[in-house]
Amino acid sequence: MTDFAIRPEDLQDTLAAALGERVSRITIALGEVTVHVNAAQYLGVMQTLRDAVGCKFEQLIDLAGVDYSTYRDVGTDGPRFGVTVHLLSVSLNQRVRVKVLCPDDDLPLVDSVNDIWNSANWYEREAFDLYGIVFEGHNDLRRILTDYGFIGHPFRKDFPLSGHVEMRYDAERKRVIYEPVSIEPREITPRIIREENYGGLN
Repeated sequence: MTDFAIRPEDLQDTLAAALGERVSRITIALGEVTVHVNAAQYLGVMQTLRDAVGCKFEQLIDLAGVDYSTYRDVGTDGPRFGVTVHLLSVSLNQRVRVKVLCPDDDLPLVDSVNDIWNSANWYEREAFDLYGIVFEGHNDLRRILTDYGFIGHPFRKDFPLSGHVEMRYDAERKRVIYEPVSIEPREITPRIIREENYGGLN
């Protein structure tokens, strides 16, 4: 293992040479390299990142779903859902972030990388559970955090904070039951201070 980390600019050049036109762009921000890839090229790019001589990203250390729905409020157009992956090369002492967008908002779908890094297994199940992103080729894609029969995907930005149902133990039936949410929507009114020089501030 090397004793020093590679410069982000050098890693950017190495990745550009290894991946070529299969990626839309490779950026550097805050000293971190990010590879932006289209869904159609995602699986092949990930395979190259693991196997290519200058890459050797042996470990997938994180994978998460993203809901970009509120980007449209600030004038940014594009697909709603995406996946962000963080890879680590222990042998070359380097890291990279990979971002891929799901082309269809109604059925967000990308290839599974579980056959490349088996650590992706539960991460992809989590993204499926919480965002509804489908990972094609995953051999056990089912919910991992929410309950059986759960409706919806709770990390989507349009999912209500109170949820759709609440769960409680019914002593008469001697089992857990689901009921419609009984929580009233909470109105939050900001506190208005009308005193002059409140807190000693001018």
